[in-house]
Amino acid sequence: MAYIYYVSGGQRSGKSSYAQRLALELSPKPIYLATSRIWDKDHQQRIERHQADRNEQWVNIEEEKYISKHNWQGKVVVMDCVTLWLTNFFSDTQYNVNQALKEAQQEFDLFTQQDFTGIIISNEIGMGLHADTEVGRKFTDLQGWMNQYIAQKANQAVFMVSGMPITIK
Repeated sequence: MAYIYYVSGGQRSGKSSYAQRLALELSPKPIYLATSRIWDKDHQQRIERHQADRNEQWVNIEEEKYISKHNWQGKVVVMDCVTLWLTNFFSDTQYNVNQALKEAQQEFDLFTQQDFTGIIISNEIGMGLHADTEVGRKFTDLQGWMNQYIAQKANQAVFMVSGMPITIK
């Protein structure tokens, strides 16, 4: 079974930087598992900024949904991030919260059956502004439920605030 570090926090709270530092402490050649689809030009720029933060020590793998299909045995894997990964399930199920949650939980369980160290990054979007659309409110609920699911399964959990890690588990 995987050993899971769960890193959550708000937007620009320092989650990715913290996770990357931790991964480099644990492995000389960690894997960066990017789960994002490219939705628009702004999002493409965010992806490029994240890629520029990493050097040749990193192995980069892009996987939008089926994170369990790769062989992670004995590796250190930074999954960035649950929010973008979950968006793919939500979108593909035509915004069906229950179906998206079920599919994501099943895929996460398959992912964590391998023997590796995972550093899972997620956003606490429910702590921000109340979504002004029904789809936004549904996704906020979905994200919160998936975060709880992952946090319960994690061996360690850290909440990032203003670049500072707070250990919660």
